[in-house]
Amino acid sequence: MRIATFNVQNLRLRHPSGRPRFDGARDGDVPQDGGLEATALDLADRRLTAAVLAHAGADVVCLQEVFDIEALDFFHDHLLRHAGGQVYPHRFCFPGNDGAGRDVALMSTRPVDEVVSHAKLTAADLGLEEFAARKANTPVFCRDCLTAKIGGLTLFLCHFKAPWPDAHAAWSVRRLEALAVRRLIERRFAGEENALWLVLGDLNESRDIEDTEQAIAPLTQGFAADLLKRLPESERWSSYEPNSGSYARPDYLLAAPALAERWPDAKPSILREGLSREARRYQGPRLPGVGSHRPRASDHAALVVEFIGL
Repeated sequence: MRIATFNVQNLRLRHPSGRPRFDGARDGDVPQDGGLEATALDLADRRLTAAVLAHAGADVVCLQEVFDIEALDFFHDHLLRHAGGQVYPHRFCFPGNDGAGRDVALMSTRPVDEVVSHAKLTAADLGLEEFAARKANTPVFCRDCLTAKIGGLTLFLCHFKAPWPDAHAAWSVRRLEALAVRRLIERRFAGEENALWLVLGDLNESRDIEDTEQAIAPLTQGFAADLLKRLPESERWSSYEPNSGSYARPDYLLAAPALAERWPDAKPSILREGLSREARRYQGPRLPGVGSHRPRASDHAALVVEFIGL
């Protein structure tokens, strides 16, 4: 099974004058991302997004920052298939807790045996009241933790709280999200040492507070195997931030011990060919049409890993 995770940066479908059009891979936080010139590049961005996913060739695709199922379906039917990508008959995107509508989504070529949203789950539901960064009866996840069982593998698709505007407050929210994912896994696979599961997505652990334990430590310390650590440290980055000019690795593939042990050679690939040319650390080939800042596929790279025979 070949699996990809990709934060596609604001994949939203709008209908100006009744005609569908996509927003581009932009947040509007730099001057280049506003105005008519920026809008004119939106479709080019999304064609590059589709090209990255076509290159990934994954059986299962996990996405972050998709606004709804309509946007996912339109992207699949009108851009991804035209880019030569796989056909994904099984597609899911449920409403999450992000007020702007940035949800997680899943596409699969294989039948999905089970798919469950945990957007409404609270700390009280999981017995985590003492760790609650907010009221214990409010949703734990800023977006969602989407659980999907596909064959012998169970996925936990997440997009954790970004470290802004208050890094200290955001750390506490991410810590609770990490504890909640761990509790979901422990409850589901209690006593099953050979369980095969994978936590993946944008865990936003790239700019943590100095001299402070990682917020996602409940998942990474003594619980799951960080598959990106199978790459040299200098090669683990998956995102470029133009405001700060910094490179980061907010994206993760955290494998169950049994999964990591059975596939010791499953080494992730990081597909950076859709990143803007301003991310100069990447010296490999880029997709045709990638610009200095835009067009681009996203401000994140896609991660791909394959478990042969699964």
